Amino acid sequence: MKRYPVEKTEEEWLKELGPEKYHILREKGTERPFTGTYNLHKEDGAYHCGACDAQLFKSTTKFDSGCGWPSFDKSIPGTVEYVRDRTLGMVRTEILCANCGSHLGHVFDDGPTDTGQRYCVNSLSIDFKK
Repeated sequence: MKRYPVEKTEEEWLKELGPEKYHILREKGTERPFTGTYNLHKEDGAYHCGACDAQLFKSTTKFDSGCGWPSFDKSIPGTVEYVRDRTLGMVRTEILCANCGSHLGHVFDDGPTDTGQRYCVNSLSIDFKK
C-alpha cells in the first residue's frame, strides 16, 4: 500500500470529514453534476484538498467546461497523483491528492486550453482560499 505524507485511519478521516465528504474523498464517490459549491465559482485564490488542505489548483487555471463539476486545465506541479481507473466499464485517469491520497476526480484530454487537459473535480474534494 502506498504511503502518503499525511496518513490517518479511515475512522479518523470519517470523524474529521463527515459522511458526505468522506464518501467522495476516501471512498471515491462522485457528487451529482451542477450541485457543487465550486462549479461556477470565480474568485481569485487557490483550491486546496478538502481532506489535508494541500494547495492543488490556482484559480487562474479554472474554467467552465459545462460538465457540471469544477474544471481546471492544470494542477500545481507535484500536488496531484495520477492512477489508471478501470471502473464503470471504461478506462479513465483518476486524480488523487499527492499529500494524502484522497480522491479528487478525474483528468481528461479534452480541455480547451493549450494544456489540452480538463481536471474534473468534485466540489466536496476541495476548499477555496483567497
